[in-house]
Amino acid sequence: MNPAARSERAGHWRSRVEEVARGATLRATSRIGEAELLARKAAREGFKRIVAAGGDGTINEVVNGLAGTAAALGLLPIGTVNVFATELGLPAGDLKECWQIICEGHTRTIDLPSANGKHFVQLAGIGLDAQAVKETSVAFKRSFGPLSYLVSAAQIASRPPPHLVIESKGAARIEGSFVLIGNGRLYGGPFPFFKRALIDDGLLDIVVFKRIGYLDIIRYLQDVIFSSSISMP
Repeated sequence: MNPAARSERAGHWRSRVEEVARGATLRATSRIGEAELLARKAAREGFKRIVAAGGDGTINEVVNGLAGTAAALGLLPIGTVNVFATELGLPAGDLKECWQIICEGHTRTIDLPSANGKHFVQLAGIGLDAQAVKETSVAFKRSFGPLSYLVSAAQIASRPPPHLVIESKGAARIEGSFVLIGNGRLYGGPFPFFKRALIDDGLLDIVVFKRIGYLDIIRYLQDVIFSSSISMP
């Protein structure tokens, strides 16, 4: 479990998890990367189901700890956005139902891509997305919730963008300033950035922004929300 910080909200969620997951062995993290170590250790000790209680960052760490093991991953979504839980159709607002799903042993096999030696289940980003995640502090997320990422992204978008070159075997060379690589459909919450993506089809969907101005991002978001097709900026 990731208690996020020593605050009333953290104490509340810890109490909720303890209430819902009675009888489970609970381990709270205190630093970045610890969830991965705890998950790997639990799998080696023979635990068959390892539950990540936290947000998408906690899930990412636990996934990397479980990669290559026989343990199954369960989710108790208590994070800021909970994109992966939403992708799977889990009731992010109902921890009791999520725990019931875990106890009943409902499992699903999904793709597990990796980048630079790290696995991811939902999304990888280069440029704006990666910078926004890196620069959004725990305190900022606690104060502004999902809006915290948008505020960080808006601040970063005002800076000179990086120049990215994307090369792939059998595909044309593409240049851009912001890249999103989707395993599933959703990004940033309930937004289907990758409309045709399937989390278990063995394929990745890639969005390349050739420009990164505010108007370009707004136009893309309009297509994401209101259209069945997307015009690339």
